[in-house]
Amino acid sequence: MESRQLLVETMSELMWERGYADTSPRDVRQRSGVGQGSMYHHFPTKRDLALAALERNVADLLPAAAELDGPGDPMARIEAYLMRPRDALKGCKVGRMTQDPQVREDPVLLAPVARAFAQVHASWAKVLREAVAAGQLRADLDTERLAHTLMAVLQGGYVLAIAQQDPGPFDDARSGALDLLRAAAPATPKGDS
Repeated sequence: MESRQLLVETMSELMWERGYADTSPRDVRQRSGVGQGSMYHHFPTKRDLALAALERNVADLLPAAAELDGPGDPMARIEAYLMRPRDALKGCKVGRMTQDPQVREDPVLLAPVARAFAQVHASWAKVLREAVAAGQLRADLDTERLAHTLMAVLQGGYVLAIAQQDPGPFDDARSGALDLLRAAAPATPKGDS
């Protein structure tokens, strides 16, 4: 693997594990095995390396969210996305960065995080609008607000699972979101089967 790519992947993993503030260039060099000269050739500053790692984390997140945009039944896509396997105890690579004060306070580092969440929100809102149009959800639902709610369920589920060191709360949150979505289906008129 090329040293630049190895540095980005290593920084990505360390930021996911420890956060930006608690990851030093030395940590990255030690874990990656890449020398100091090579590291600073590719990334003059820790911030430059962190930005590349954040862009990589966003690139990892977005294909999964694209499942919401795919073909087929909207509610089936929603359920598949909510229930797809995730490591709840590691949390979200992108969401984790919102908890790091140095990322939150740096508009350049925060930008890829905000962009990723905006893109995921757009995918959620679109599939929810499709579910409304298909008659799978009530027409009076605010799909933009519901998209934020579902994103918050996933991110909050990670927080609960990590706090309790148990994936159960994450799984319960996802299943609870599906229960609420099913409850938001239009009522079937009496006499229909």
